Amino acid sequence: MNADVIVIGAGVVGLSTALSLQGRGFDVLVLDREGPAAGASAGNAGAFAFTDILPLASPGILKKAPKWLLDPLGPLSVPPGYALQIAPWMFRFWRACSPARVRQSTLAQTALMDYSKAALEPFLTETGTLGMLEKKGNLQVYESKAELEASLPGWQARAEHGIDFRHMDAAEMATLQPGLAPRFSHGTFTPGWYSIADPKLYTLALADRFRAKGGRIERGEVTALEHLSDGVKLLGHASASWRADKVVLAAGAFSHQIARSLGDKIPLETERGYNTTLPPDAFDLKTQITFGGHGFVISRLSTGIRVGGAVELGGLKRPANFRRSEAMLKKAKAFLPCLKDQGGTQWMGFRPSLPDSLPAIGHARSSHRVVYAFGHGHLGLTQSAGTARLVSDLIQDRDPQIDLSPFSPQRF
Repeated sequence: MNADVIVIGAGVVGLSTALSLQGRGFDVLVLDREGPAAGASAGNAGAFAFTDILPLASPGILKKAPKWLLDPLGPLSVPPGYALQIAPWMFRFWRACSPARVRQSTLAQTALMDYSKAALEPFLTETGTLGMLEKKGNLQVYESKAELEASLPGWQARAEHGIDFRHMDAAEMATLQPGLAPRFSHGTFTPGWYSIADPKLYTLALADRFRAKGGRIERGEVTALEHLSDGVKLLGHASASWRADKVVLAAGAFSHQIARSLGDKIPLETERGYNTTLPPDAFDLKTQITFGGHGFVISRLSTGIRVGGAVELGGLKRPANFRRSEAMLKKAKAFLPCLKDQGGTQWMGFRPSLPDSLPAIGHARSSHRVVYAFGHGHLGLTQSAGTARLVSDLIQDRDPQIDLSPFSPQRF
């Protein structure tokens, strides 16, 4: 055996899981096709969005989608050449938008959010990264009273789950965050929205901590898994192979390709996210700002001001379209007139997303020795500490502390 447990994926979910398993006494090897923090974990907005319990798949998004899809640089786009390939995923997404399915997804998402929030600070303390945590909240802004009123059912759903928020007028917003353009007349502030100093540096810090405690991280692209009577064989390119007693598959947007080797056909799609990170002095940002009507956020990191978001359903192979980053930055300059929009670095990453906005957490269909932990969409960082605990329980054949049936990899 190469290890008691091999974790496939060195993003924030994979490394958090590896550290959790290491803390329970397992010898753990992490394999990744590129190395730590090479994917979506490096370029996200840095938010622990525990208040974001409403699924992306919802009646509200169905109302907005036709208008958004008409704008190739807007909040939601599908490249014409990819439309036919993504049609089955879009059909499942449409089915997940029914009120009954949204209620079920919201309950499941809330349970995972609450569990992950409770797990976060103990995990950060154990890994020596608590100093990277910030609690500055999030301001969702609206361009009219009508836009605010349209959002109220979502806020009512959050209120029913005990989430704290406060609606604001323009004057109150100006006190909280000076510099907003006057077009934003209303807003909602959620103080329970946390952030990390920099998501890439945080993920690399987890990798360093894992190695310091004796863990191993190797570059290697796993292409298939094979169930053995006494373990699991992992197959890679050029006849490479590894063996472990158990395996955690947390390879983000590439996970479904590996899961097929065990008979699981999981409809994972790639939400390609774009951003531009400006120098730290680009704007005096007091809290993360969400421009929900435009599908992007602006957040302060220790390394700069990040402007990014949006969804491009374009798969893994198409070249990046950085006009999307440029379009968001242009809007950000209009929304924050004092923003210094020069000297930025562009980025594109793959968010692994399932049609109902819930991740896949559970055993493989054909092997109890393999546990899946992928498909977190926009919430990988947010749910990483909770997912790590849940997966560790499954590896140890313990009953998890929340109901995992809504997250079953076999639910589709």
